[in-house]
Amino acid sequence: MADEVYQDNVYAEGCEFHSFKKVLFEMGPEYSSTVELASFHSTSKCYMGECGFRGGYMEVVNLDPEVKAQLTKLVSVRLCPPVPGQALLDLVVNPPEPGEPSYATFSKERSATLDELALKARLTEQALNAVPGICCNPVQGAMYSFPRITLPPGAIAEAKEKGLAPDMLYCMKLLDETGICLVPGSGFGQRDGTFHFRMTILPPTEKLKVVLAKVKEFHQSFTERYS
Repeated sequence: MADEVYQDNVYAEGCEFHSFKKVLFEMGPEYSSTVELASFHSTSKCYMGECGFRGGYMEVVNLDPEVKAQLTKLVSVRLCPPVPGQALLDLVVNPPEPGEPSYATFSKERSATLDELALKARLTEQALNAVPGICCNPVQGAMYSFPRITLPPGAIAEAKEKGLAPDMLYCMKLLDETGICLVPGSGFGQRDGTFHFRMTILPPTEKLKVVLAKVKEFHQSFTERYS
């Protein structure tokens, strides 16, 4: 199963999106005719960001005929998504092309959206890396950063007493004190003994700067409190 909803959200220089299907077929008949693949895309991500329309699609390759028959049956008994969502999905898979009246506007808006996301990706990386105890790798794509955080022994001990993952305690304290909601890395299968949080880069740039400043202030006070 290939989750390819962020295929247009690539920001790092020298990085590019590689379609699972394209790679599979480049590997030759030994794989392209035997390996089962299901690819997913959505109107909710990339430059569209239209989460409310609930639009998306799945493409299956080399699926066992019996399994495909059951999958078709399951899809057939479900209600169709609203018509606006279907129309939007058609626009996603068939965007304006050069020479068409709306192409210039579409291209301009798409580039502006992706350029702003790339700017916020760099801003987030730089701001988090400026905080002692936080290490953030380059945000190469998607809409999130996933920095590693160093937590003091006191915080780890308190989390253990409360039956919480240490980064869950961190995120809950942050939410209570600042109203900022982050997702603890313990929900993503992080390496034992390490702590992270996931943070979106979607807020408007000026608001994102405020959020990053509050995270910095909180991390410093949290570290001092539990050291």
